[in-house]
Amino acid sequence: MAEEKVCIIGIWHLGAVTSACLASLGYQVIGVDNSPDRVKELNRGVPPLFEPGLAELLSENVTAGRLQYTTDLETAVRQAAYVLFTFDTPVDEQDEVDLSELFETCERLAPHLAQGATFVISSQVPVGTCEELAAVIRRVNPQASYGIAYVPENLRLGQAIQRFLHPDMLIIGADDTETAERVERLLSPIEAPRRRVSLRTAEMTKHAINAFLATSISFINEIANLCEKVGADAVQVGEALRLDQRIGPRALLRPGMAFAGGTLARDLKALLHLAERYDYEGSLLRGVLAVNERQNGAILEKLREVHGSLKGLTVGVLGLTYKAGTSTMRRSAAMEIVASLISEGAKVKAFDPNASVEELPPDLGLEIASDAYEAAAGSDALLILTDWPEFQALDYDAVRRSMRCSVLLDANNTLDRDRITEMGFLYWGIGR
Repeated sequence: MAEEKVCIIGIWHLGAVTSACLASLGYQVIGVDNSPDRVKELNRGVPPLFEPGLAELLSENVTAGRLQYTTDLETAVRQAAYVLFTFDTPVDEQDEVDLSELFETCERLAPHLAQGATFVISSQVPVGTCEELAAVIRRVNPQASYGIAYVPENLRLGQAIQRFLHPDMLIIGADDTETAERVERLLSPIEAPRRRVSLRTAEMTKHAINAFLATSISFINEIANLCEKVGADAVQVGEALRLDQRIGPRALLRPGMAFAGGTLARDLKALLHLAERYDYEGSLLRGVLAVNERQNGAILEKLREVHGSLKGLTVGVLGLTYKAGTSTMRRSAAMEIVASLISEGAKVKAFDPNASVEELPPDLGLEIASDAYEAAAGSDALLILTDWPEFQALDYDAVRRSMRCSVLLDANNTLDRDRITEMGFLYWGIGR
């Protein structure tokens, strides 16, 4: 099997991790991306974004000759027994998915598919997309002999390599046994429970997983908002819920900011579009989105409770990335809050230990600090918006002394509330 070449198309987070991990399992892997600059960097072992361990894994396998990257789609596809779509499917500001790049690429590769190749989709796509991609191949290349499968990715930024090589489960969607068996062989080095299902069931499973995670987050945030009103502690409520075996210790029941990044909302929107198509209301899904859409506004409201208008305030912000363990700020809740602060007339100084600052909009008006202490100095409030571990280790006595007004808003409940309060901060968590 290792001698069979694997072509990975679409190299950002998902594609970079997939290509590096499959190469580490012994496969000959060629990655394809449209950007010559990105391909050049990848062939030097430099990933397109930060992911723990990814640069080392890339370098190791490029050096070993098991992994290379190219812009030559046609040649790469022609040589491959397996062709994987790993585009990080883009979404717009309304979390609506844009599949145009997938369909355009499918048209380009269709004439060059090797006979008997297996075409595997791992990008997040709406139910029915795999059948539509297959229809494109039939139209462009009616003589093509291939199998199509959907294997939903379940990576997490900051834990992607571990989750690829040691997943909770593998869902293999295919409408014929031969294709499913070929995908099983490709993934045979990975030990995990497997489920073979149809294409549409696999696509729906990905929607359902993300919708369930989103529901958990909105549920605990709704509980958190009620806890604040009655004087209960939502952090402790969430801890108690996770002790219930029917819920479990890994449940996403930690009150905090709205879910962001586009991933969860993208699947909620996909399910709502299906509901509309089949004249089904989908009340629960709409409620999950509604709770999420108002959650980040509560953070600004807490500042207004202390300071009144936000106009003229200096606000320090710690954390800009979508989550800890990554460099990307795409669809980051922290960035949405920063933009709202600036739009209401606040001056924002921010620090993030690993953010890709080149992603920042040039006209945003955000001041980037060199460290957390500089971000806090002279501020009327300090917001911790990404739960980087280093923010827990700061000298908060020094932070408080440097601030104009010692208001600290801990949006992910990462700090010891009692200790921070004893230092003299006006401390706000979420649901506490």
